[in-house]
Amino acid sequence: MSSQSATARSRNPFVRIPFSVQVLAGLVLGLALGVVALQLGATGDGDPNWLATTLDTVGSIFVTLLRTIVPPLIVLAVISSIANLRNVTNAARLAGQTLLWFAITALIAVAIGITLGLVFRPGLNSGVDASTAAEPTTHGSWIAFIESIVPANFLGLAASTSQADDGSLSTSLSFNALQLIVIAVVLGIAAVKVGKSAEPFINFTASALDVVLKALWWVIRLAPIGTVGLLGNAVYSYGWTTIGALGKFTAAIYVGLALVVFVVYPVLARLHGLSPVKYFTGVWPAVQLGFVSRSSMGTLPVTQRVAEQNLGVPRHYSAFAVPFGATTKMDGCAAIYPAISAIFVAQFFGIDLGVTDYLLIVFVSVIGSAATAGTTGATVMLTLTLSTVGLPLEGVGLLLAVDPILDMGRTATNVAGQAFVPAIVAKREGILDVTRYRAPRGSSGFVPLDEEPAQPLGARGEDGASETAERDAEPAARS
Repeated sequence: MSSQSATARSRNPFVRIPFSVQVLAGLVLGLALGVVALQLGATGDGDPNWLATTLDTVGSIFVTLLRTIVPPLIVLAVISSIANLRNVTNAARLAGQTLLWFAITALIAVAIGITLGLVFRPGLNSGVDASTAAEPTTHGSWIAFIESIVPANFLGLAASTSQADDGSLSTSLSFNALQLIVIAVVLGIAAVKVGKSAEPFINFTASALDVVLKALWWVIRLAPIGTVGLLGNAVYSYGWTTIGALGKFTAAIYVGLALVVFVVYPVLARLHGLSPVKYFTGVWPAVQLGFVSRSSMGTLPVTQRVAEQNLGVPRHYSAFAVPFGATTKMDGCAAIYPAISAIFVAQFFGIDLGVTDYLLIVFVSVIGSAATAGTTGATVMLTLTLSTVGLPLEGVGLLLAVDPILDMGRTATNVAGQAFVPAIVAKREGILDVTRYRAPRGSSGFVPLDEEPAQPLGARGEDGASETAERDAEPAARS
């Protein structure tokens, strides 16, 4: 960094404030503005007041910006990662170990969810009105999951048209993350198989990835502002009384999420010789953003950055594991939540669950989480679980009132696991940069890239250069 740019940064007081502190300040301000919006109340026509509308708009714009840039990020990251793996002999083993540890941690999480459901008994004597039971419009099914793997078009896009009250039609586009990964994997493998003539394509992909990451980091820097809008709108929209009737259910969910993040992950980290404290400080920027944005996909670039820059996961591996985990590794949405919710629905409707039913819940949570890819995961996963166990789908409507409140914790837990598993697998395979994992985090929450950590175990290419040196030599787009 030049002396002029360093001087300019030192003169800017906003830049000197750590990013995590900025987000926390956004949380406090959003909470305060949400309370103010509640006090102002609705307009005479029953519409949200000007402050509530502003908060909703600010939060929506931030999430939209994040999601807009996710599709090119997935495609470019996966293609580049496959290209980087063309000289790595243990690529298949890395993929297998990643899937194995996804399953192990999901199994532990769903066991915790079932236990808490039986202990808290949230469906008994709840204050929920039975009239709120309603079957959702979006269902999860095994057939839909299988069909979603096959790309509908080259870009993995889907279009839907809706009609407004005034008769006007509007068309919206959405993307299927799992389809994008399938497309990217095919292109990456094809590029490797083509050989030397595909080098220009591979080089272009790597360059484009750096450009996308730079643009995406600009968006992420808006997180403090987006936090104000997202949290403020949540307070206004759902108030303080929404968890009253579902108090035990909400408590059970958050206890389960806390056990996974603060007990299961630290124990597994310690068993692998890694400091739980360093894990928490390293993953915190991604967990924080996941909590306020409620989007694992929107948090994907920060999750990948903490995995590489803070936890020491080699880029050639994290570019595989983190995007894949962002669509399938969901200990919050796909393990804790559906397990406790299924027990709640069964207790509410007076249905006794047997051992087979609990085993089905475990099966769906461990195997079926990929069915949430590219969708509003929690609802799809819950309907998939209820339909598999044979419980009434109308039970989903009972839980919708507190879903946004739960979604914050679910997403934070998802993100924590999406960074944790690659670190564990990398440590087991001897490619984790342990020195970087243990390094102090800077004021931004990240280990500075200009540091020169020691050589990570087993991370040398054909020319003997370290993976860390290559990562640290990346353009400023990653800082």
